[in-house]
Amino acid sequence: MAYTNCRRNRTHSPGADAATMNCMRKLIGILAGACAIFTVGARAQSPTETGALEFSAYASPTAAKPEPVRDFTFYVLTKSFEDIRKEVEAKNVAPDREKFIEGLKLSSELRDWLKAHDILDLTMPGLDKLLTPEDVIHVPEFLLAYQRSNSGGVTKGIPKPKYKDADKTEHPEKYEKDRQDYLITLKKFIQANPMTMAGMELEMDGINPAKKWAEAQNNFKKRVKQQAPMQAQTKYLAAKVDTNLEGLASLSRLPAGSYWLSTLDFEAGAGDSRLKWDLPITIENGKTTRIELTNLNATYADKAP
Repeated sequence: MAYTNCRRNRTHSPGADAATMNCMRKLIGILAGACAIFTVGARAQSPTETGALEFSAYASPTAAKPEPVRDFTFYVLTKSFEDIRKEVEAKNVAPDREKFIEGLKLSSELRDWLKAHDILDLTMPGLDKLLTPEDVIHVPEFLLAYQRSNSGGVTKGIPKPKYKDADKTEHPEKYEKDRQDYLITLKKFIQANPMTMAGMELEMDGINPAKKWAEAQNNFKKRVKQQAPMQAQTKYLAAKVDTNLEGLASLSRLPAGSYWLSTLDFEAGAGDSRLKWDLPITIENGKTTRIELTNLNATYADKAP
């Protein structure tokens, strides 16, 4: 279009040479602008700045030389695996102790006692050291366990109840009076003979909530253990690589930035050592980051059973 206008100006207008020069200047300006746009676009499409990673992994058993962590997968994450685990824990509701206790099929007195004490295992040795004579008298399950553990004539002088179950409906006032007299007398006996509470835990197995609580906690931990590695690999994985027989591995063309070199929840073993790593690393443009993984920078090291 610009060239056509130049021809028209040259044929039909006076001063054709001057008009031609003006048109040529406009055309050159248009071409220069197009070149500038192309240059900016080319820069915008240039490759991302990248660097490389080289690392070695060694695990040291007790009183032994370090051994290469062979043929083991390491993960380069954009977020710490420990933080990923916490993220998964937040999404999964952890067992609430108060709600758990409230849902137990126990007397309200025993539920209140459990809430007030940092204990759920009623069969643990030494339970009697946590109990008072008032606890035994006030909590029906404790009273029954005490009576059973001291039955059969094993405890001399222990008070015996005079009330009868039949009186509960036929003579309720008499039943309640005899029952209260018995509890008062029994409380005094326990205060004078605290050793008679020993062994009560052996009678608590049938109502012990510790097993259910442990099961609830284990189910929660199992869900987190399953979901955290999956979350790491689907949402935060930048790269992964396997070590060779010498415990060495490398990655190239990693985008520059901050990462974590991790084994997720998998353990690298050597003898009695079980190691995991979750180490922060930095990849710089055009440079190679070199890391040595050992027992010293492992996330934790547990002894094999």
